[in-house]
Amino acid sequence: MVINAIFLQTESSGLMQMLPFLAMFAVLYFFMIRPQVNKQKKEKKFQSEIKKGSKVITSSGIHGKIVELNDKDNTVTIETGAGKIKFERAAISMELSKKYMIPEKK
Repeated sequence: MVINAIFLQTESSGLMQMLPFLAMFAVLYFFMIRPQVNKQKKEKKFQSEIKKGSKVITSSGIHGKIVELNDKDNTVTIETGAGKIKFERAAISMELSKKYMIPEKK
């Protein structure tokens, strides 16, 4: 009887010692891992839906307009101020929407 009581106390204290680690894992998951996975899913969806004529920004910061899509080798050709450059689709970071563009002076 006494041995059972000691054993139960040991088990419950072991669980209590693991509780902070479980709480830390839960916090890491909900604040770091889950948002990153959601961001990656959205980025993959965006990269698969890009089309000709879209103004985009590459992951290296180059701004341009898509002039050609090649599904065979998964590349896009972007026209910039310096000319045309070929990129992997994965290098396209975001679409440059009109609300982020600087208005032209008249």
